[in-house]
Amino acid sequence: MNPVGSHDHDGWHLRFGAMASHCEIVVAGDDAGARHAAHEAMVEVQRIEAKYSRYREDSVVSRINAAAGRGQATAIDAETAGLLSFADQLHRSSGGLFDLTSGVLRKAWDFRSGRVASAGELEALRPLVDWRRVVRDERQLLLPEAGMELDFGGIGKEYAADRAQSVLARAGVGHGFVNLGGDLRVLGPRTDGRPWRFGIQHPREPGALCASVELRDGALATSGDYERFFITPEGRRCCHILDPRSGQPVTHWQSVSVVAPVCAAAGALATVAMLLGPDGASFLRGQGVAFLAIDAAGRIDSHEILPFTPALPAHPDFVPTL
Repeated sequence: MNPVGSHDHDGWHLRFGAMASHCEIVVAGDDAGARHAAHEAMVEVQRIEAKYSRYREDSVVSRINAAAGRGQATAIDAETAGLLSFADQLHRSSGGLFDLTSGVLRKAWDFRSGRVASAGELEALRPLVDWRRVVRDERQLLLPEAGMELDFGGIGKEYAADRAQSVLARAGVGHGFVNLGGDLRVLGPRTDGRPWRFGIQHPREPGALCASVELRDGALATSGDYERFFITPEGRRCCHILDPRSGQPVTHWQSVSVVAPVCAAAGALATVAMLLGPDGASFLRGQGVAFLAIDAAGRIDSHEILPFTPALPAHPDFVPTL
């Protein structure tokens, strides 16, 4: 998707595609400075995508994965070391459920054709999943076994939203937000002081909303079973969020949305809650964050986020998540 800019009562909108998502940056004003700031924030998102995408041969992730099992560490910079330290904290706080090495499990599943992983395939891949085996320091990283991989998919898009917000803030933007496929980072209220009002996508009704969130700053991120999934002939729903212990898709929650000070934290907490299953809501309460979680039966558990009937007409100030 080529970048497209437009102006309305909220300010300058820049829409573009990145990280397999429809993205949007909104800044107050329609002058050259606002447009330039939005463009630079988009460039920052593209930089992070290029650096951490496993689909690009020249990315740091691809270089790390290509060297797995060869006994030679790959050099990393301070930014990458910081992301890895964040991932390490998440691994420990989630009891090992958040694991950057678990992306290799996707090789046993085909979400395009709807092919279910066999027990043998998962048995062969599970030994490659163990963050504790990764050898690293502030300057280099080594994957000790051939076939091991790192995958930043669990934090990359959310980190990019935070970085884009930082670019806007340095440019002097005080009102706006970054929306990367529904992962949001806000930098200040509307120009009249009112909060931005965001609608949360209903996980079972495309185009419908299930809740509203008002934000003057901070972040909102959602993890769910409706983004990449297939349903087997037997009626089993298989989504792309895989439990690193079993290699099987999570099943307890349809979606979990979290509000936190930064998007990387909101996204990570939402993913951990999905992986924790029935314990996810209590985990989020213990973290002291606002959240809304919808279980497999459609029941809602929430804290400081207002759910509503999907049939309720949208408020005119709603900004839909993409």
